[in-house]
Amino acid sequence: MTDSIKKWYVVRAIGGQENKVKTYIENEIARLGMTDYVDRVLVPTEKVIQIRNGKKVHKERVYFPGYVMIEANLSGELPHIIKSITGVIGFLGEVKGGDPVPMRKAEINRMLGKVDELSIQNDNVAIPYVIGETVKVIDGPFNGFDGTIEKINEEKRKLEVMVKIFGRKTPLELSYMQVDKIS
Repeated sequence: MTDSIKKWYVVRAIGGQENKVKTYIENEIARLGMTDYVDRVLVPTEKVIQIRNGKKVHKERVYFPGYVMIEANLSGELPHIIKSITGVIGFLGEVKGGDPVPMRKAEINRMLGKVDELSIQNDNVAIPYVIGETVKVIDGPFNGFDGTIEKINEEKRKLEVMVKIFGRKTPLELSYMQVDKIS
C-alpha cells in the first residue's frame, strides 16, 4: 500500500461520542487486520479554560462536534465496515448515501495546522488590568471589598491589590480570576 492513495475523509458521528467512535474505528480496523488501509483517525480538539467554583479548569473541547477525521485508502469493504461501526452516521459527501468525498488539500492543511496550533497554544490571556485601577474582589475571604491595583506579576498571573480594611490599607495577592473591574 502506498501513502499517495490515502486521503482524508470526514466521518459523521453522534455528537458527544467522537472519541468513542475514534476508539471503535481503531479497534475494528486492528481486529480485521486492515491497518495498512488506515493511517490516522483524528478528533480535533482545543484546550479551553473554564472557571468552576472559582477555580480555573483546563478542558479539551472537540473542535468540530459530530465529526471524526480519518486518513485512509477507502477501497473494498472499508467504507461499509466504518459505516457499520456504533456511533457512526456515515461519511460526509456531496450525495446522501453516495461515495465519501475526500477533503481538499487546503482543508487538510488548515485542519492539521489548527490541531497542531491548538495543542501547543498556551493559555496566554491578555492582562485585562492596569496599575492604579480600582477593582472589586469577587472571590476569597475579602469578597466584596474594593481595592486599587499596586503591582501586576505577569509570570505568576497575580495582582497585588491594596484593600482598605478597618481604615488600614492591606496588600492582597490575588489571581486575575479573583477580581473584577468596577464599571
